[in-house]
This record gives sequence, C-alpha cells and structure tokens, in this order.
Amino acid sequence: MLALGLDDRLPNFRVDLDRLDDAADLVLSVMQKNYPTLDVPFHSRWRHFATSGFDRHADLAEDFTDPMARARSDFDLAIVSVLLDAGAGPQWRYRDPTTGGHFSRSEGLALAGINMFARGDFSSRHGMSADPADRLRVDADALVSLDTETLRDGFQVTMDNPIVGLEGRAELLRSLGRLVVQRPEIFGRHDSPRPGGFFDHLAAKAEGNAIAAPRILSELLLQFGPIWPSRLTLGGVPLGDCWRHPSLTMADATSGLVPLHKLSQWLAYSLIEPLQWAGIAVTDIDGLTGLAEYRNGGLFIDTGVLALRDPADAARQHDVASTLVVEWRALTVALLDRVADVLRHRLNMDATSLPLAKVLEGGTWSAGRSIARQKRADGSPPLKVISDGTVF
Repeated sequence: MLALGLDDRLPNFRVDLDRLDDAADLVLSVMQKNYPTLDVPFHSRWRHFATSGFDRHADLAEDFTDPMARARSDFDLAIVSVLLDAGAGPQWRYRDPTTGGHFSRSEGLALAGINMFARGDFSSRHGMSADPADRLRVDADALVSLDTETLRDGFQVTMDNPIVGLEGRAELLRSLGRLVVQRPEIFGRHDSPRPGGFFDHLAAKAEGNAIAAPRILSELLLQFGPIWPSRLTLGGVPLGDCWRHPSLTMADATSGLVPLHKLSQWLAYSLIEPLQWAGIAVTDIDGLTGLAEYRNGGLFIDTGVLALRDPADAARQHDVASTLVVEWRALTVALLDRVADVLRHRLNMDATSLPLAKVLEGGTWSAGRSIARQKRADGSPPLKVISDGTVF
C-alpha cells in the first residue's frame, strides 16, 4: 500500500515522505517529555491501569501467591479489557470511583473494565467464596450469560453519556464465552474454561521457557478467530479485522485483502508482560507490526505525511470497511515502521533497544493524541469512522 502511495497511485491519499521528519520530531519530543531517560515501557493495556498515582492492577496482584494463578487472572483481565477497547466515541466519559476523576476513550474504558473485573462482574464464583482469586477471574459461563445492561452499568452509560457500540462489545464477550466453553483443551487445561486458560496454552508452546511475540499473535488469531463478527471469510475461515482494497491485486485468493488485526495485536502486546511476570521470556518483540488505529493514523494526517485527495472527506463519516479507511489504516502500519527507523537513527538505538512496542508507547500514540488536541478542540481524530465497537 505504501509503495502504491509513493507512486501516487492510491485513490484516497497522497503520501509525502518529506513530512516524515516533522512527524518524527513530534514523536521524539513527546517521548523525551514522557520518558526523559528513554526507559520506555511496552505499549500495552497495563499502562492504562495506572492513573492519578494509583496502579489498580498492582493492588489486585497482591491477592495472589501462586504465580500461575496470577498469570491466568492477568490473562483474563487483559483479554476482556482489550476486547472492550474499541473506540468509545467523543461524548462518553467514565467517573473513576477511586479518584473521582473523569476519563474518556482508552483510559476510561480501561478503568471501567478493571473495576468491573475487581468487583467480580465476569466471575461465576465471586458470590460463593471469600477468596479474592475467585472474584478476580473471568469465567466462560459468566461471559455467555453477560447482559448488555451489566456492561451499560459498568461503563456508566446513560442517555447523556452515550458510548459507541455497546451491544457490539457485549456480544463480542458473549462470543468469547461461547468459544472458551467449546474449547476446553485450549482454555481449560488446569481450571474450568476461562480466557485466562490461554496462558497455559501459550506456556505449553514455549521452547526453552521462551516464546516469540509473533507466535503469541499467530496463536491469538488461530484460537480466537471465531469470536469476531462475520465479515470476510476465506476457505470458510472468518478473517476478523481484514478488509478489501481494490488497488492490491495478487494472483491467488488473497487478492485485495488487507489484514490489520488491531485488537488482536493490541492483545498480543498486552500479553507480553504477564508472560514475563510468570517467568516466561518473550523474544522478537519487534516482530509485531504497528497498530492500525486512529491515534497513530491521525498523527500522519495531522503532520501532513498523508493528505486526503478530497479534503471534504475530513467532514464525512466513513464506514470501517470503506476503501478510504482501509487505505488509511494500512498506510499507518507501514509509516510507523518508517518513523521507528528515523527515531532509532537519531537516538543511536536499534530494534532490540527500541522495539516498535516502545515507539508506539513513547511515542506515536501519545503524539497522535497531542496533535489532535492542538488541531481540534475535542481532540477527535482527523477522520470520522463509523464503528460497531469491535474494530478500533
């Protein structure tokens, strides 16, 4: 897609690599402000659980003495939280009961999710035991019967505080529950079926107590693929966050397909640390791609690296499956690699010391949010995307 863009052969965007240094300048300034020593953590869901001086996850982790039990609980939390982390829309806010602060978008969704998890909203055992571990879990049968009203209450959704795609999120969790029930050999090796049982599956795949990050993603796509809403299929297999673009032609059945898998990759990044906490090394962390979402993508539009051929498209609403959105997201993935290369050159670092997971966190996501606030009063992305709460 980027090669086509550089040849000026794309229908919706022009690509100006002369502006890439401007994007890299902004990313570097944000990274140095946020992490002056450049000790940048990985881009993952765990960052959102620590706000206003409170690390909600660290407090919950104290309830575990068995590292394997904690790992399953951490996987439970990460999986459900990431699946709930599609765009919330510009109006929604979450009032955190711990601090009284109001949070929007990813941070608000993270806090809503972890607070529901801490209450035992996703556990089928929390009312039957005083053991905190029986509350801090996600059970497949609890997900299968999850009522949309439970999610509405947990997310504090009202007529005056609407969220995008509430029913889509609830159905995605119910779909996850049904899948986990059906695959006890994957999700129930050492416990009743639960998403966190995926930890045991990955641990069994580790060689020499290590697993490569791309292997995490491939297992996620293989095992969790059926949960996604029915969109494109290939050979009877649902493709999830994979879309068509007419400019990409191949000589086989993959012609026109653009695989992005934003939430799956976000989840792969978010499972790295729980594996490490459990004593399993994760290698080739730079083997995952950037995330095709609106903060990273917005960075390139707002810095002029990408320009709409029709400026009026900025005011229109676009379906997530539209050629324009697919093009934008694919270009975002490719351009993130280009920005990472520029940053490594400037900082005299390599892909091991500054993997893309740190560039995203340091980083492009924060820079995209920062420039969005400068450009637009509500901090919204430069494009309006219609989503059902299950994409990004």
